[in-house]
Amino acid sequence: MQRDSDRIPRNVMGTPLRACSELPLTGFYRDGCCNTGPDDLGAHIVCAEVSAEFLAFSKSRGNDLTTPNPAAGFAGLQPGDRWCLCATRWVEALQNGAAPRIFLTATHEAMLDYVSLQELNKYAIDPC
Repeated sequence: MQRDSDRIPRNVMGTPLRACSELPLTGFYRDGCCNTGPDDLGAHIVCAEVSAEFLAFSKSRGNDLTTPNPAAGFAGLQPGDRWCLCATRWVEALQNGAAPRIFLTATHEAMLDYVSLQELNKYAIDPC
């Protein structure tokens, strides 16, 4: 019997989850992928190419992704960087006209619990 922990992570299209970014190194587990698990309470599952508009929106909501935090090994993001975003933050940005474009092949299938594939496809850099 296969356990969930042995299962290959899948993207929103049902194929194996691809890497999002290694420079900067992203993901809740800092493995370059938008993997998730029970300890990822923020569901960092959306692989986005962040825009200046999104970064300003996120900062206005109390999550400054542009300021470096050397103690955490975080150099800060710039427009064009790829980053695993929290599902609810992406949805909030969507509702406020600030959603960044995303990579479907690197966005975890759990995102389908938040938004339909049809809606995600509208923001896809790699549409299906």
